[in-house]
Amino acid sequence: MQLCVALDLPSMEENLALVEKIKNYPIWLKVGLRSYIRDGKPFIDAIKNINPEFKIFLDLKLYDIPNTMADAAESIMGLGVDMFNVHASAGRKAMKEVMKRLEPYKDRPLVLAVTALTSFEETEFTHVYGESIATKADRFAQDTYEAGLDGVVCSAYESASIKSLTSNNFITLTPGIRPFGEDAGDQERVATIETAHAEKVNFIVVGRPIYKAANPAEVVEKILKNI
Repeated sequence: MQLCVALDLPSMEENLALVEKIKNYPIWLKVGLRSYIRDGKPFIDAIKNINPEFKIFLDLKLYDIPNTMADAAESIMGLGVDMFNVHASAGRKAMKEVMKRLEPYKDRPLVLAVTALTSFEETEFTHVYGESIATKADRFAQDTYEAGLDGVVCSAYESASIKSLTSNNFITLTPGIRPFGEDAGDQERVATIETAHAEKVNFIVVGRPIYKAANPAEVVEKILKNI
């Protein structure tokens, strides 16, 4: 299991200050929608300047028509990131188109697909998708696997089921991790490190419990010891 720290602070300066505090740890860093729209490629470059060994997950959840998604995926190749994601709701055709476009690249990033956002609770999800979270997450994961992607973004509670339907080598990345039982905030399906371990999760994403801590490096170190 690997740790991915979410860089979700209000400004690039605050995010980079956090990166400086945790620069000596073997971790991934997640650059999300707000940070990338606001700060763009210079933010990614600044992270690499602090520590070139950092692995970066670009969390934009691409969702559009197949050709547009493939165009965007190819553009991501020039950013120097190590993983990015699309949305499985775009369908198998779109996901296959993304992977086809990336075929010529020898060192492409890992590509994951979002199944069900961890902010969803059951009633709202069923209203939107017409099926339960567990059922639809499994179906989205199968579509993602068949389209040739590397894994999915899901909650910890869907990870083991998804691996049983696909492969133990199929990556699961789980947001909404509250490593030591912290407040859930705006997430619904949160989980601890112990749950993530039991569900065979490959990557855990942790944000607020780290960047709101008085000593973020201490929290990172504690998480790494537990995983």
